[in-house]
Amino acid sequence: MKKVAIVGGGASGLICAIFCAKESLIVDVYEQNSRCAKKILVSGNGRCNITNKNLSSSDYFSENSSFVEFAIKEFGFIGFEKFCQSIGLLLDIKDDGRAYPLSNEAKSVASLLVNHAKNLGVNFHTDTKISDIKKLLYDYDAVVVATGSEAASHLGGNRDGVNFAQEFGHNIIPTYPSLVQLHLNSQIAKKMSGAKIDGEVTLLINNKKELSCSGDILFTDYGASGFAILDISQRASIALMEFSSVAIAINLLPKFDAQKLSNHINKMALSEPKFSIIDILSGLIPIKIAVGILEDLKIQTLISGDEIGIKLSKKIANSLLSWRFEVTDTHSFRHAEVSGGGIDTSEINPKTFESLKQKNLYFCGEVLDVVGRRGGYNFAFAWASGYLAARNIAKS
Repeated sequence: MKKVAIVGGGASGLICAIFCAKESLIVDVYEQNSRCAKKILVSGNGRCNITNKNLSSSDYFSENSSFVEFAIKEFGFIGFEKFCQSIGLLLDIKDDGRAYPLSNEAKSVASLLVNHAKNLGVNFHTDTKISDIKKLLYDYDAVVVATGSEAASHLGGNRDGVNFAQEFGHNIIPTYPSLVQLHLNSQIAKKMSGAKIDGEVTLLINNKKELSCSGDILFTDYGASGFAILDISQRASIALMEFSSVAIAINLLPKFDAQKLSNHINKMALSEPKFSIIDILSGLIPIKIAVGILEDLKIQTLISGDEIGIKLSKKIANSLLSWRFEVTDTHSFRHAEVSGGGIDTSEINPKTFESLKQKNLYFCGEVLDVVGRRGGYNFAFAWASGYLAARNIAKS
């Protein structure tokens, strides 16, 4: 009977183990942590955005952009949902396509996957770190590397997978943090730490607009976080790695245009001449942010409405709609949800996930040069790649 070793008990490793075991293969999963699925457990703030109903290759970034196409078509949303239903894991699908477990708990996902695998006879070896991949290839008929990436190092993220690949001559695309917070060159941002607002962030690379994303923005001690920041971070991270000039422009009030906003500020100043500028702005944005923007503009926070006038109203309005900050760094791999870069996918069979350099060696999940947008896309690729690796191992 064929023996399969899977290195890594995360999303891609677990689903690969399950589908191998379904074909009556002997499956050993080697997990360095004391328990499997640690990253699943913390995903989506403990809710686990498990996949997305609307999958396309445009949701992924890679040097080899077409690599994901076969995988997400062959085992896309419908196939994955059918599998989930078979193990009693029902999904709650949101209007934008994001899918969560109906239980709204990530631990139910991890528990059902691990227990289903155990019921199929999968052998789990936790607290077991693999260092000799070549010995595994000698001892097993097939070896699957599903070790993840450097992201979330506190959960065990590391470079083991790419190091294994290099032993067989695989090219490695430089890795970088993605879905990660950004460091800003601003003492004002630090003073606003904890203040949050829904707005729009535009990424500027070498002073040219790259992309804009809407969502919540949270100022922190080191810079900025929030969904809008995470959504631009993949491109920002690459630009920083390339030593480009990186900045963001924050629109704190995207429902306003400059004229409408300046008119509102001026109108309030005229109708409430004793209001301070902070009083006026507190009706629009959090006070902490209002204080910050006034400090940046060198405007006294206590000037009264009768001192403001049209010119100052326009100046404040323009800053509220395009507040620029220099980006100096990401918040590191440790705080990143995922990693970009990895094993060059031009050296991996996109239909089987077998190495083109070493027979019976497979790579799946985040160890590959594939990173998705926020919204369940990275899990979707993990499920699909693990499934296809298992299917090929069983057929071979």
